[in-house]
Amino acid sequence: MIQIEEKKYCCGCNACVQICPRQCIVMQEDNEGFLYPHVDKKNCINCHLCEKVCPTLNQSKPREPLKVYAAINKNEKIRMGSSSGGIFTALAEKIIDEGGVVFGARFDNKWDVIHDYVENKEELERFRGSKYVQSRIEDNYKKAEYFLKTGRKVLFTGTPCQIAGLKLFLRKPYDNLLTVDFICHGVPSPSVWRQYLNEEISRLCDRRNLVWPQPTNERDIQVESISFRDKALGWKKFSFALKLSTTKENGEKYSFSFHTPLNKNLFLKGFLSNLFLRPSCHSCCVKQLKSGSNLTIGDFWNIALYDQSIDDNKGLSIIIINDSQGEKHFNLKDYKIRYFPNYNVNTNHALTKSTIRSPKRELFFQSKLPMLERLREFTKQSFKEYIRIFLKKTISKLR
Repeated sequence: MIQIEEKKYCCGCNACVQICPRQCIVMQEDNEGFLYPHVDKKNCINCHLCEKVCPTLNQSKPREPLKVYAAINKNEKIRMGSSSGGIFTALAEKIIDEGGVVFGARFDNKWDVIHDYVENKEELERFRGSKYVQSRIEDNYKKAEYFLKTGRKVLFTGTPCQIAGLKLFLRKPYDNLLTVDFICHGVPSPSVWRQYLNEEISRLCDRRNLVWPQPTNERDIQVESISFRDKALGWKKFSFALKLSTTKENGEKYSFSFHTPLNKNLFLKGFLSNLFLRPSCHSCCVKQLKSGSNLTIGDFWNIALYDQSIDDNKGLSIIIINDSQGEKHFNLKDYKIRYFPNYNVNTNHALTKSTIRSPKRELFFQSKLPMLERLREFTKQSFKEYIRIFLKKTISKLR
């Protein structure tokens, strides 16, 4: 049976839960807000299937990409509504046009992040844009397997460890499956996200006399939309955007959007400081393209090393073709692209190295401060850090 001796050895992919023939494994949230499998030992028949589908216990070998492209979606509206170049939508629309199903991460009605599937283009917007929270996979590996066995094409997108879990769960290759992961920094705690969002909404309600047309109670506020990567300030200086709404006494709906730049948003600062990532992210089992995905996509942040002229600060995707299956599904006509045969994966540390664990992580989770105060306290920049960042920026400008 699956036994988690140290939490860094579980990525939370949920494969063990879905493969268990006796349904004796459940995911339970720990004190940090991450889900881990717990086994009902009385019902366990020691079939060891849970161990055979674990990405940590069954790691693949590192891979080298077949080809690497820079690409953007030809539809400018979709591109601007996406985190980078809008490539996911182009891939997904092609699968749906062929009668397929697309799996991805979306917000639920409580603004938690879950995995789900859609069968029409209109619903693809739910999956568009980055969501810096670990999604709940639940039973979506089983659903994907069902569609595959009925002969339908399936596009499954997720973190590298989620794709590795899916591949191990399926236990055999499918010609009608396209798996796409993304260049992953790490997955933040869903609990930290929930606390942050609730306190941030309360904070904005306290300022209601400045921004709302009438006094209102917090319970009257509705969240309309959330974007972790809004491009109002450009692709490189993205911001956190939160749109809230309330209803006036006459029944008229009123909405207001709040934008916080990357360097000022407390949640994004904590995420990039590695304060509340899943423990397994600091010893990731699927770096170096080991997930088994057909394609890997992400932001082409280091495009300046190759060709600065194609960067217009509206979003640029990198597409890494990992195998022949990915190459077969990649239609060059769907995008504006540039081929980079000399791309070096080692220039992108998020592809090859695990995220460094913050020395403040334990203290962060032990703190009893409200979340906004806690984030403000633990993301303060020391003088040493200030000097390091200042020198880095200065050297970059000189270059």
